[in-house]
Amino acid sequence: MIPRSTGRVAGVQRAELDRIAAARLRRLGQRYTTGRRALIDVLATAPSPLTIPEILARGPGLAQSSAYRNLAVLERSGVVQRIVTTGEWARYELAEDLTEHHHHLVCSTCGVVGDVTVPPTVERSLDEALTKVADAQGFRLEGHRLDLVGTCERCQ
Repeated sequence: MIPRSTGRVAGVQRAELDRIAAARLRRLGQRYTTGRRALIDVLATAPSPLTIPEILARGPGLAQSSAYRNLAVLERSGVVQRIVTTGEWARYELAEDLTEHHHHLVCSTCGVVGDVTVPPTVERSLDEALTKVADAQGFRLEGHRLDLVGTCERCQ
């Protein structure tokens, strides 16, 4: 698991991330190319989810057309997840099972997304409440993602 809070990936953790990404891509009949590895490098070191223009700015040599295509493949393989915001651009981050469980603060004005973790007691209460809601609908809950939508400090 790669901690999101530091924005850095240790060597052993990075090797494990590469192994997992390659295996997930293989299941789709895809290869772990240099371009895909470069996208993962950018996302693994980002402190929060990034838009495609932000990814391109952080990854010198990344081509916009291949970034779109490769992000779609990485998303389908379960290596990357896309966060839809009210802004013009979706944001991308490594899939949660490769980092740590967290939630998002989404600004409804500018579309910026920030990561937030909640205390373990709150997370347990949230899991219990969501499990009850799912059970009442005959749904087996495997996990949850929570986006808190509001206005960021800069837009207030």
